[in-house]
Amino acid sequence: MSRSVELIVEGYVRLNDRDALENILTHRRELLRQLVAVTGVDPKQTVAQVSQEITIIESGLATLVPE
Repeated sequence: MSRSVELIVEGYVRLNDRDALENILTHRRELLRQLVAVTGVDPKQTVAQVSQEITIIESGLATLVPE
């Protein structure tokens, strides 16, 4: 999935769409918060994947010109 996120982020960076990137980042952070709170299953792999996606999104945001 991370390659998919990379492609999406690259597209939004090319479009200079900070709002879309921030929305994705907010969604992934909420997803991570929910995964950490899960009990009864081991979400380590999913937590690692979502954390990696957050890093990709943050890197994309960092390349945009500050508003």
